Amino acid sequence: MEDKKQQNTRPWGFFDVLSISPAYQVKKITIYPEKRLSLQRHRQRSEHWHIVEGDALVTLNQEELRLHPGESVDIDQEALHRIENVGTQDLIFIEIQRGDYFGEDDIERIEDDFGRS
Repeated sequence: MEDKKQQNTRPWGFFDVLSISPAYQVKKITIYPEKRLSLQRHRQRSEHWHIVEGDALVTLNQEELRLHPGESVDIDQEALHRIENVGTQDLIFIEIQRGDYFGEDDIERIEDDFGRS
């Protein structure tokens, strides 16, 4: 499959799809200051997050982790997770999704600041 790049706007920021194949998808995700993604889980994929710029607070199941540029975390399939920008500049990270399905409908939102279900 050919690489694609497309920007997707969300209430917390935006993401660009950098690469997609049957086995993985790579996104560059930007989160605005004081914003966060939903507390969520995925049934069909795992993720690896690598912080490029900014300061993050990651919720992974019952644990909270502070991550800074150059640090990473692995999100297992079905793990509860969330990332929040706790800095004053945009938080930018690379997300590598691994699995056999990468559709947005594989997001099970548990909590969401923007009323999405």
